[in-house]
Amino acid sequence: MDPLYLDNGATSWPKPPEVARAMADFLSDVGASPGRAGHRLALEAGRIVYDTREALAEFFGLKDPMRVVFTSNVTEALNLVLRGLLIPGDRVIVSSMEHNAVMRPLRFLEQQGVTVETLPCDAEGRTDPRELELALEKPAKLVVVNHASNVTGTVQPLGRFGAVVRQRRKALGTQYPLFLVDTAQSAGSIPIDMEHDGVDILVFTGHKGLLGPTGTGGALFGPYVPVDTIKPLIRGGTGSRSERETQPEFLPDRFESGTMNSVGLAGLLAALTWIRGRGVVELQRREAALSMRLYEALAEMKGIRLYGPDRRPGFPLPEAGCCTGILSFNIDGMPCSEAGMRLDEEYGILCRVGLHCAPSAHRSIGTFPEGTIRFGVGPFTNDGDIDRAVDAVSRLSGEVQ
Repeated sequence: MDPLYLDNGATSWPKPPEVARAMADFLSDVGASPGRAGHRLALEAGRIVYDTREALAEFFGLKDPMRVVFTSNVTEALNLVLRGLLIPGDRVIVSSMEHNAVMRPLRFLEQQGVTVETLPCDAEGRTDPRELELALEKPAKLVVVNHASNVTGTVQPLGRFGAVVRQRRKALGTQYPLFLVDTAQSAGSIPIDMEHDGVDILVFTGHKGLLGPTGTGGALFGPYVPVDTIKPLIRGGTGSRSERETQPEFLPDRFESGTMNSVGLAGLLAALTWIRGRGVVELQRREAALSMRLYEALAEMKGIRLYGPDRRPGFPLPEAGCCTGILSFNIDGMPCSEAGMRLDEEYGILCRVGLHCAPSAHRSIGTFPEGTIRFGVGPFTNDGDIDRAVDAVSRLSGEVQ
């Protein structure tokens, strides 16, 4: 039985064939370290890295590609921003749908004297921007929002949050609060424009919706972010200002020390080219259609509990594109751990079960501590895959109803 991969919330697979080819070409034809020498191969490696910066800046609506900083994943990027920016006495506002990549650094900082305030969400995982308006009546340095939930697929109204933050900053006449957006589950699946949406700092991972390899990620800093107030997470060699033993102050070198994952960035560049060729909006529409079809079929089954926004026809969604391809559910009478194991062993369906590294989100939707079964469709999922998944869940549910 061929495996059916529905774990795109963890990492996307398969990747476009161009990704593997670009990485193989880099290893066989380039191989050098960017920014460390002046020979032709080092220059070619540097060109690939810069082209990836430029592609990401264009992709997310950032004018200056030198304000794109590479990390090994979104977790490192979040730690860079949170631990580099916040100091004792600061106040940060987060949504209740955050991943542990946000919450664990914040709980650490809380012990150092940072105040963390959590905005509530409704039963579908959506946070009302009016709650943010109320929270910002007191001074805050940073607002952190998970653009799309890795549990329910719920997409937060990014532009409305960004407008609230900008209005508050204008009223105060200060550079704070800043707006930090975690796009781990939305980048590549939902159009994002930092300027239009009011995003000051955007963090991303390359291996999910952007369809690149693991080991790629980063942060994009808007033009008004005072990066000189953000301490580097690590310090070391950059290939620049080598006569000095202090870290360079300019971007991206301020935050990029050590040899970077050039082969991974070559793959990410190929993935971005593939996405641009098809269009994020078109990929979003296709993903939404498949997830709506899956939701509708599961909603008709007895003993299936679905979480997140209702995606059935006739149930109007609050705004276009309010859900990603992530869908969480449970089967009454069967632990999600058992369901996940049997979906794999008996039906060849690969998914994720449990708390998905987001206990706060599961508390918000009432599924803590057991968690849920999570399906995640991707750009290579098709209608036949949905039929196969629905049949498998129907058979498992039928055993216990």
